[in-house]
Amino acid sequence: MWAAAATVLIAAGLIGTYSLLEDATAAEPSLPKFEADAAWPKPLPNNWMLGQVSGTAIDSRDHVWILHRPRTLDEHDKYLETGKGDCCVPAPAVIEFDAAGNAVQGWGGPPNSTTQKGAAGEVYEWPDNEHGILVDHKDNVWITGNGDKDAEILKFTKTGKFLMQIGHKGKSGGSNDTANLGRPAALAENPATNEIFVADGYGNRRVIVFDEDTGAYKRHWGAYGKRPDDSAPRTRVYEGEGSPQFNLVHGIRISNDGLVYVGDRVNNRVQIFKLDGTFVKEVYIERKTSAGEGTAFDIAFSPDKAQRYFYVPDGSNKKVRIVDRQSGELVGFFGGHGGHGVGEFYHIHSMVTDSKGNVYLGEVNNGRRVLRWNYKGR
Repeated sequence: MWAAAATVLIAAGLIGTYSLLEDATAAEPSLPKFEADAAWPKPLPNNWMLGQVSGTAIDSRDHVWILHRPRTLDEHDKYLETGKGDCCVPAPAVIEFDAAGNAVQGWGGPPNSTTQKGAAGEVYEWPDNEHGILVDHKDNVWITGNGDKDAEILKFTKTGKFLMQIGHKGKSGGSNDTANLGRPAALAENPATNEIFVADGYGNRRVIVFDEDTGAYKRHWGAYGKRPDDSAPRTRVYEGEGSPQFNLVHGIRISNDGLVYVGDRVNNRVQIFKLDGTFVKEVYIERKTSAGEGTAFDIAFSPDKAQRYFYVPDGSNKKVRIVDRQSGELVGFFGGHGGHGVGEFYHIHSMVTDSKGNVYLGEVNNGRRVLRWNYKGR
């Protein structure tokens, strides 16, 4: 009976995609197709339970990494930890999964005090609210936090050994401070130049770039490639000329052809730049949506070498949008049905694709899941 229900839910999750293709893109029969995977991931070991899954990343082996928020679990979720029952305990904040969905390892998490120490005694500051994760081309793991005082990003080895901190908690000097962040959301990298790009983010209104090895500041920019202005109003603009400043810089990704895609979430748009911050163009994602959280949560690309399409998780409308990279047209979607079942989205927040084109999504608020949608070709 359960299997039959799951099949129905998967079909329901795909109806939106196929109907949109038929109605709006009849001349384009080769859009990416996806199917919800009810069997991924496998059950977690050690009585682990996930909190809000804020960040998702992929490594060189197509292993999936997530960052979740152990502190979002309540007493009911951790009876084993408190000695009141035989389940459960908060999972480590960082978890690595293999392609089959097995948990490989977990590490990291909230400290018992303000700071923690690395293997050599170095002090670092774990974020107050975990947010974004990236695995770089050397398989080092970077994380961000968007707590009220989080002004730092952290770099670890893949086994959790602390390597570097950029910025310091509570020290943010605003969007033109080159030493500290301001509630940073997400990260991307350009291996060719050994640079890390930060969507900075919830407090600040910019993209900022650092050297991956030394943490040295390189450059930063705001909306349209201009200098960010924290004093500018955050009034949302639903038609005509776009807002001159970012309004929650949330997602960031670099394409194969060297363009930086930035999810300006609350402004319902993705802005596209050259690596030096030169503005190229913008794409609106359901611009009329007035939900306070916006629509442009993150960015990922289709698996073809040219990356013909990019995908945007629209957390407010509970869909993943498919966008033609060249034209900027929204040409399809998958999902579109709200809920906690297979093929349904509750609050999708982050997104990554593997080398085969499979999609992984993290859900926050009461979603608390990592989801996989299998790529079925075009």
